Amino acid sequence: MNKLLIVDDSPEILKQLKWGLGKTYEVLLAENVEEAIKIFKAQHPRVITLDLGLPPDVDGASEGLRCLEMVLGLRPATKVIVLSGNEDRANALKAVQLGAYDFYRKPIELTELKIILDRAFHLATLEEENRRLQSVSLQRQGGMHGIFGQCQEMETIFSTIRKVASADVPVMILGENGTGKEMVARAIHNQSLRKDGPFVPINCGAIPENLLESELFGHEKGAFTGAAGRVQGKVEFAHGGTLFLDEIGELPLSLQVKLLRFLQEKVIQRVGGREDIAIDARIVAATNVDIETAIKKGNFREDLYYRIGVINLKLPPLRERGDDIRLLAGLFLSRYSNEFNKKIKGFSAASESAMKRYAWPGNVRELENKIKRAIIMTDSPVLDPADLGFSGVVEKSPDFSVVGMTLKDARDKVERDLLDASLKSHGGNVAKASESLGVSRPTFYDLMKKHGLQHS
Repeated sequence: MNKLLIVDDSPEILKQLKWGLGKTYEVLLAENVEEAIKIFKAQHPRVITLDLGLPPDVDGASEGLRCLEMVLGLRPATKVIVLSGNEDRANALKAVQLGAYDFYRKPIELTELKIILDRAFHLATLEEENRRLQSVSLQRQGGMHGIFGQCQEMETIFSTIRKVASADVPVMILGENGTGKEMVARAIHNQSLRKDGPFVPINCGAIPENLLESELFGHEKGAFTGAAGRVQGKVEFAHGGTLFLDEIGELPLSLQVKLLRFLQEKVIQRVGGREDIAIDARIVAATNVDIETAIKKGNFREDLYYRIGVINLKLPPLRERGDDIRLLAGLFLSRYSNEFNKKIKGFSAASESAMKRYAWPGNVRELENKIKRAIIMTDSPVLDPADLGFSGVVEKSPDFSVVGMTLKDARDKVERDLLDASLKSHGGNVAKASESLGVSRPTFYDLMKKHGLQHS
């Protein structure tokens, strides 16, 4: 049954409306602004009737207008019908200008009011369905192959993807963990002339060094103990398509030499083999490592960097993407509410504020994990900060110790402080600390390594 909140300081009117509308709607009653907001936050009615003359300003409209603004601030889609006397026409029109759905002049005629209420509930249902369909449509369209964003930085990324996709040159994607580097690589492949060929990803940092050469280039029978037959490597499987080298900054120097030879000559040799094998594959690489610093330290070959980074594409961290945080949160909410068959209506105002203030060290991946976990665990129709794991997590707050720092140094300090605080609060337990920040343990270890943190 649809929930209807009636806000009026007159007990007689409350009694009349509950009696007349109680069989059609679940009627909720409030006599002042505080009661109304409390009920609204707890019950989330889609339609409200509101008397503007509420205590302590029963002869004016200030309290009623304040209630209207608070309601629409919490949930803009709410349909608020203002009940007014003839002398309140000016205030009723002002309420409509502020976002009220309609106004109805007293004295109340139940038959007429029911028609207005039915129309308001019908419109609220249509709008909710439209928002759901728009969200599903966006997900099906996939933004740009699953990448979503409306900020200027992401518009630049989309434009660059379109430009480089058909150029068939190596691309280096730079960005923090969780920013969507593999999704960008897939988008480049899917818009390229190689889209009908294979897309072959390999994480250079996730495979032990002694196995990585065989994974990349394959091996011949008897090349090493346990090599019972010929095996093709990832490079061969990528023939005619795209080879995605994730975390290339972790590639050992010995393999950097072999990769450079492949880029120069377009041929490989399997481990234990002598035959040159011609391969036609585009290379797209990605890393969260500062490559220029790695080159200076001798950890990455400069000639390989110039070969593989013909085009550099830097992804912005989530904390720099403004309203994209809310856009992505809404998409993940819709996706996982449907997947887990949970009727989650949205985020509380406090949650939206917390999401905006939070540093997001794990970026989009962390946001997705937080929302997914919240939807699975919550019994509430609206996600609060505690559902998203913010109650025990340090958030960004004004820190005057960063004054005088560059923006990058200040961000690094916030990220390091978050990791350090999470480790300390969980007694050095990386599994629990990473879970509290909504990132994977490998990502947490990468961030610890980046900031020189140790754990007990």
